[in-house]
Amino acid sequence: MGKTVEYFIAPQSPWTYLGHERFVAIANKHGAQVLLKPCDVVKVFAASGGVPVSQRPPQRQDYRLAELTRWSHFLDTPLTLHPKFFPVAGEPGAKLIIAALHAAGTDKALDLLGALGRACWAGEKNIADTDTLVAIANSLGLDGAALLTLAAGDAVTADYARNTDDAIAANVFGVPWYRVDGEGFWGQDRLDFVERALQRP
Repeated sequence: MGKTVEYFIAPQSPWTYLGHERFVAIANKHGAQVLLKPCDVVKVFAASGGVPVSQRPPQRQDYRLAELTRWSHFLDTPLTLHPKFFPVAGEPGAKLIIAALHAAGTDKALDLLGALGRACWAGEKNIADTDTLVAIANSLGLDGAALLTLAAGDAVTADYARNTDDAIAANVFGVPWYRVDGEGFWGQDRLDFVERALQRP
């Protein structure tokens, strides 16, 4: 039996999108159990001194765009630097992912996360729009309408709040964030270290 990885994400994050497929492949390779934890990154930022992209100094915004371009090219992964629907609220997509966890399990929820990232960053779709969310879920063989209903319920709302509290308690300050054996790794550019952590006895 492999180790457990806590995977703190926000579906609107370009970095979550760029790292997602590689992370899933690494987790599968090492038989790791993934605890997928969509969280409210706005609250995480507020608790850790971070700010949304639009509020960052120009030099930080410019460097973010340069890094996104580098990683997109390096990974040969399509990414639109200024997608039509960004910034976009993350809560609707995050709650849909949690609903998929409840209804269909981790693998399907991970598939949904990947599809939402592609929709936002490659397809320029509005991943806060209910019709769009239903269509994306349906395209994966899920019942999008049923998931949307589940996502609006108390159980999913409680999980979303709990995931956010867990992130803050674990000193998370950005996404994606991976946690193995209590050790945190921030960003898809730390996946090599995540894999090394999974290989430790």
